[in-house]
Amino acid sequence: MKRLLFAFTLILLIASYASAQQNEAVFAVVDESTYDFKTIKEADGDATHTFKIKNDGNAPLVISRVTTSCGCTTWEYLKEPVAPGETLDFKVIYNTTNRVGPFTRTIQVFSNGYAGSYILTIKGTVEGK
Repeated sequence: MKRLLFAFTLILLIASYASAQQNEAVFAVVDESTYDFKTIKEADGDATHTFKIKNDGNAPLVISRVTTSCGCTTWEYLKEPVAPGETLDFKVIYNTTNRVGPFTRTIQVFSNGYAGSYILTIKGTVEGK
């Protein structure tokens, strides 16, 4: 009987802990995960696109790290926590210099959001000078 009572109490504690954690969940929602530049000209310089990342949770969203598949791709964003309901502009810059032809690059964004990380993708074709 004592074992049964102990097991029941343990299950109740775990359930209440999980419920409390869910009350402070952070959900990052990206309006689009892939952007196609189509055809861009090398002579026009860097190609940029701004992804919108919304915090659909009820706690601040914090981006902790960003990695890219190539050094030709960089990013810019305001490095402050994103309040619940707010949106972050996440700008991706692709350096077209000496990169003629089709390309696909990925940007992995790590955060305290529910999924942990997500991948943004840019693609297109660079025409030479």
